Amino acid sequence: MLLPFFAFLLAANFHEHVIATDLKGGYQVVAADLNGDGKPDLIALGTQMGDLVWFENPTWERHVIASGLTGMINLAVWNNQIVLAYGFTMQAATSKGIVAVLKPNGDPRQPWTLTEIDRLPTSHRIRLANFDGSPVFVNAPLIGANAVAPDYRDHVPLVYYKPGEWKRAQIGNDNEGIQHGITIVDWDGKGRDSILTTSFLGIDLYRFAKDHWTRTEISKGSPEPWPKSGSSDVAVGHTGKQRFLAAIEPWHGNQVVVYVEHSGQWRREVIDDSLLDAHTILTADLDGNGRDQIVAGMRGKPYQVLIYSRTDNESRRWTRQVLDTGTMAAASCTAIDLNGDHRIDLACIGSATSNLKWYENTEP
Repeated sequence: MLLPFFAFLLAANFHEHVIATDLKGGYQVVAADLNGDGKPDLIALGTQMGDLVWFENPTWERHVIASGLTGMINLAVWNNQIVLAYGFTMQAATSKGIVAVLKPNGDPRQPWTLTEIDRLPTSHRIRLANFDGSPVFVNAPLIGANAVAPDYRDHVPLVYYKPGEWKRAQIGNDNEGIQHGITIVDWDGKGRDSILTTSFLGIDLYRFAKDHWTRTEISKGSPEPWPKSGSSDVAVGHTGKQRFLAAIEPWHGNQVVVYVEHSGQWRREVIDDSLLDAHTILTADLDGNGRDQIVAGMRGKPYQVLIYSRTDNESRRWTRQVLDTGTMAAASCTAIDLNGDHRIDLACIGSATSNLKWYENTEP
C-alpha cells in the first residue's frame, strides 16, 4: 500500500442487507423504478445466469424479466425499456454481441418482450446518455474485431442507438486494446452528456457538438508497458468545487488512482495499490459533507468493497475504510437512496460470491 490509510469496518455507518445469494457470475446491478411506485428497484445481471431478474423495493421480491439468455454482460434502462447486451465472450470471433430491447407487457412483474436490434461482437458496456436533447443508448464493445490476447491490438468501436429507430450510429473507433469502462458525464456543465472512456491508451473524452464528435486525451493512465498500460474504469467526483477523476488501473488492476486538474494537466496520484482484480469504481457524497467519496470493489480474494475519503478540501490525503470484506466479490456497485431517508445507500453484486447486497447508510 502506497499511502498511510486508516482501515476499519463501517459497521457504525452502514447496515448490510442480503437480497440474493444465487446469482451465478454476478456482474452488474442497476437501480431503476420498474413498477412506477417511486422507489428504485434493483436489476441483477449475471454472466452465468439464464434469467435476467429484478428485485422489488422494499420487500426485494424477485421477478424474472426474461429467460433463456446466455452471456449477459450489461444493460441500461430508460422509460421502462431495457437495452441488454448478451452473447458475450472475450473473443471477437465467438462473441455474438447481441443487443436487444426489452419492454414490459403491462405488468413489469411478468416476463418482458425481447426484440433484437443489433449484433456487434464483444458488446460490453451499455449506458444511457443525452448528447443533443434526446436519450440514446451507448454501446462500447470490449475489443476490436481483430484483437487477440494478450495484447488485444486493434481499434475498438464506440456506437449508440436512438430509441424507436434502434439503428447503430458510430461515435468513433480511436481507442485501442481493451476498452473496458465508459462513464457518461455532463463534462462542460451545459446539460449535454459527453463520454469518458478507458482503454489501453488511457482515459479519453468524447464530446458531441455541431453534428460531429471530438476526442480529447485526458491521461495515458498507467505508465507500464502495453498491455499493462492505460486505464480500466473511471468515475467523476467533486470535493467542493474541485472536480477529480477516480480510476482503476491497469485493466482489472490493483490500483485506485485519483486525477486532479492543474493548469490544464491531469495530475496522476495512486492512492492504493493493494487491490486484486478491481472491477468497479464510483463516487458519491455518502456523508453529506459536500465532498464525494470513492467506492471501489475487487473480485479477487479477500473480496472487498472499499471507501476512500479525502480528509478536507485542502489536503490531498485520502483515508481508506472497509465496507465489506470476505463476502462480496464486487463486480458492480451503484449508489442511490434505496429507502427514502435522503441518504445515499450502496448496492453491490458479487461474481465469485454470487450475491446481491444493499448497504443502508445510517450516517447521522
